[in-house]
Amino acid sequence: MPSNSSTDYSGHCLDFSKTNQFSDIFLDYISQKEELREFYGNLPQLENFEKQIDLKIQKKSFDTKKREILVKALHNQYQNTENPPTEKIDLLKKETTFTVTTGHQLNIYTGTLYFHYKIQTVINACKTLKEKYPKYDFVPVYWMASEDHDLEEIASFNLFGKKYTWQTDQKGAVGRMNTKGLNDLGFKEEKAKELGKFYKEAENKNENLTQATRNIVHSFYQKKGLVIVDGDDKDLKRLFIPIIKNELETQNSYLKIEESSKKLNYLGYKTQVTPREINLFYLEDNLRERIIKNENSQNNENRFEILNTDISFSESEIMELVESNPEKFSPNVALRPVYQETILPNLSYTGGPGELAYWLQLKSMFEYFDVNFPILLPRNFALFIPKVIHQKMNKTNLSFTDIFDSFDTLRINYATQNAENDFLLENERKEIESIFDKVESKSIKTDISLQKSIAGEKHRALKRIEHISKKLRKSEEKKQADSINQIKSIKDNLFPNGSLQERYDNFLNFVINDEDFLIKTQELLNPFDLRFLIMTE
Repeated sequence: MPSNSSTDYSGHCLDFSKTNQFSDIFLDYISQKEELREFYGNLPQLENFEKQIDLKIQKKSFDTKKREILVKALHNQYQNTENPPTEKIDLLKKETTFTVTTGHQLNIYTGTLYFHYKIQTVINACKTLKEKYPKYDFVPVYWMASEDHDLEEIASFNLFGKKYTWQTDQKGAVGRMNTKGLNDLGFKEEKAKELGKFYKEAENKNENLTQATRNIVHSFYQKKGLVIVDGDDKDLKRLFIPIIKNELETQNSYLKIEESSKKLNYLGYKTQVTPREINLFYLEDNLRERIIKNENSQNNENRFEILNTDISFSESEIMELVESNPEKFSPNVALRPVYQETILPNLSYTGGPGELAYWLQLKSMFEYFDVNFPILLPRNFALFIPKVIHQKMNKTNLSFTDIFDSFDTLRINYATQNAENDFLLENERKEIESIFDKVESKSIKTDISLQKSIAGEKHRALKRIEHISKKLRKSEEKKQADSINQIKSIKDNLFPNGSLQERYDNFLNFVINDEDFLIKTQELLNPFDLRFLIMTE
């Protein structure tokens, strides 16, 4: 479809540290701080992907049989999707084909804008890798977190300042939920209604949120070769059986993650993931609950209980269930990465600061399971500045760095820089301090006990000057109200609800004004430029 915009976007990059938006552990990872070196493998640099390929080949952990199982499972998953990425899926049969993966929850209407940036990061990374290493093939993968059961996290999105929420009383894994009610949440925008049709179609066909999400994402990126993977798959879970059994028997993943977490805590970092003694859920329709091991000292028999239910198994029963129905076992946030790396010929994982922080807790667990630890490639981060907002920035002399300051800081700075007179009264403060210093010097020669009294008078005088300065500043701000209101408008637009635009707004906020928005952003995003991108019209 033709674009509503006749111009492309321009890009400007900022160091992450200048945005005041990122955690210490993320910034230290990006800057290759030595203290973190033991918690990851190869760095996210283009030349390191060949090293990662060599590691995958040396380990021989992803043989032809695994590839055939993966390809067959993916074809089955796509059987109800129009124009599936058949060629890309079939490429995975070749031992010279590797995946570059990102993952995300099944947020309704794709959730916040950065969901698309994650996918665009892996698509662009594959394109660059193919240019660099033409003898290999690279497939971008979106891993759907279909087994997550936190409905609240996925059930809302923000469009033009209004929050839309899916009301449903369904339980269990969100991917298995039906999509009733999702097609019409009360919005008037035609673009939103077009996406709603995918949910209605899934409802009519008795399909679920997983299939609806696959079809929506596929509609945007089918021409880019994106392959969408659903881990809630019996055949793929069969590849994970040895690790499921190990997890039930030994709980070594808990010990490994705890060990790494303590080291990170000692270095001053906050850890993201709290491991469980068993990092598995029991999964059925409408049910996803933790598995608890109950050791019975009387008869020396272990029982595995499903939390918040009456379901329980003996050790032999649960091991038999793993063999017959591995799809009933769902890895939690700590173990899911190992599942992903077990069933994909994967080179890197792309995520945001929180995700990469918890991956840093997992490397020793990967080593225990003898699974390659992927390159941790940060997703692209971006801020889009519409033309009208950019014009306001120019008018108020705000730089790309300035806009990351708080509104209070910007307001005071603007009033200070554009004031007719010095309302800070710095010279007057110095004069008062000088006068009191002279008075004190003379007084203590007569009576040293006056020193404390004089210091108190000095403090009160400076407080009065500070009070007068604030009044003068407020008066100056009133004179400059129009410009300060423009600054407020800029901050509200670019940081809605005090959040980064990409972490709050839905992509429809931008596509409605420019149908080529996602195409233009993808052209500017560079997965190997580890900086924050500012995009302007």
